[in-house]
Amino acid sequence: MRAHPAGPLHGTIAPPTAAGGPPADLGALDAHVWPRSATRVDGELHLGGRPVTELARAHGTPVFVLDEADFRGRAAEFAAAFAGADVHYASKAFLCGQVARWVAEDGLHLDACSGNELTVALAAGFPAERIALHGNNKSPAELQLAVDSGIGHVVLDSFDEIDRLVPLAAARVAAGGTPVPVLIRTTVGIEAHTHEFIATAHEDQKFGFSLATGDALAAARRVIAEPALRLTGLHSHIGSQIFDTAGFEAAAHRVVGLLGQVRDATGEVLPELNLGGGFGIAYLPDDDPVSPDDVAEKLRAVVAHECAELGLPVPRLAVEPGRAIAAPGTVTLYEVGTIKPVQLGASGAPGTPHVRNYVSVDGGMSDNIRTALYDAAYTCVLANRTSDAPPALCRVVGKHCESGDILVRDLWLPSDVQPGDLLAVAATGAYCWSMASNYNYLLKPPVVAVRDGVATEIVRRQTLADVFALDAVLADVPAAGTPRAHPAPDNSVGVRS
Repeated sequence: MRAHPAGPLHGTIAPPTAAGGPPADLGALDAHVWPRSATRVDGELHLGGRPVTELARAHGTPVFVLDEADFRGRAAEFAAAFAGADVHYASKAFLCGQVARWVAEDGLHLDACSGNELTVALAAGFPAERIALHGNNKSPAELQLAVDSGIGHVVLDSFDEIDRLVPLAAARVAAGGTPVPVLIRTTVGIEAHTHEFIATAHEDQKFGFSLATGDALAAARRVIAEPALRLTGLHSHIGSQIFDTAGFEAAAHRVVGLLGQVRDATGEVLPELNLGGGFGIAYLPDDDPVSPDDVAEKLRAVVAHECAELGLPVPRLAVEPGRAIAAPGTVTLYEVGTIKPVQLGASGAPGTPHVRNYVSVDGGMSDNIRTALYDAAYTCVLANRTSDAPPALCRVVGKHCESGDILVRDLWLPSDVQPGDLLAVAATGAYCWSMASNYNYLLKPPVVAVRDGVATEIVRRQTLADVFALDAVLADVPAAGTPRAHPAPDNSVGVRS
């Protein structure tokens, strides 16, 4: 940790900078941060044509609310921008049966990072030939599933993995099947401008074959020599939440160079090139992500140029937008439970108290670990109403027994926020539900898709009965007191004016 998880004050560091000046409108919904359907009607936030108070009453809180039109619209925009290339949806961002079916219907490909992600996609009916299996430590069982299912690509990540895959592929060929198509994941040495834990192409990390050391070329030689494997191309991925296309362009330059090395060393002209992705999104109003059209134009240009320089045909491209499809269209709704003003010391004019309100909600790091893990930044608004009250410096925190249980570190909310209000946190569609836990035995929230005023629960709320089923002692004990949704008494959310 670079600082105490509770924040700089607890690490004997200078007091933190406030969240800038308060905005002119505390209830504003920035169009490139919030879902495309987000609007206020009589002060209340509506998503997909439904008021959030209705969603909270019907499904409880916390609840992930997914704007289906936003999700599918972004998928369509990437498909159009990269027409003629393969756009891979990131299972790890968020995957369930309904999402797998949407992605399949919309013509995208899909990345699975484990055997279980692969199993979910196959169970939902996703076409196996449009699936790629990633991972730095694929087990023999996972590789066997990939071989038996006939997926489109196994993305090879180590020499050990080649050793594991060869006998499985050979058995398929011996039984009359075709060689297994694979890609070589190449570590190109590009330092992505992102958090170090999600930068994946510098040398000192666990993914891929190093280009600098010659391992990537050696891996390609090895695969080409195996008759049960078919090397269709190369893969590169430099990180996640990246705004600057320069890193992608530099990576494309280097990996196309490796295509040339493979041709010169083996005579093989590889027909595919997966340039990864990790395109950034706007979590805050000041964020400025690149558009799919801009990325597509620049990547096509650099690949075409490099191929021309080397006398190579332009390969079929593939990209992995990562969170850029799933994240922006989902909002997490929470109910406020307690508000605790904490005086931090004198600030501004002598004697003027500097106070931060700790606004505690009914979820936390069990449904969004990213703030604690990556120091990720989010924005949120009072959702069940608007307010003319003056702004107050706030920190939105969860209910877990952890000082680092923070959802939004510093922001301005109306000073009259009270228990029972609803808060909405924007851009939580990627990695929040996927990384959710049962810490303190909190239960995983449901995911509700909204479109044209219709709300559909696509992932149900976890219950204590679900958790008890895995407990060797409690499996047969009735799990009392686990309502599927919060009761909504007359003084509950949405009733206050």
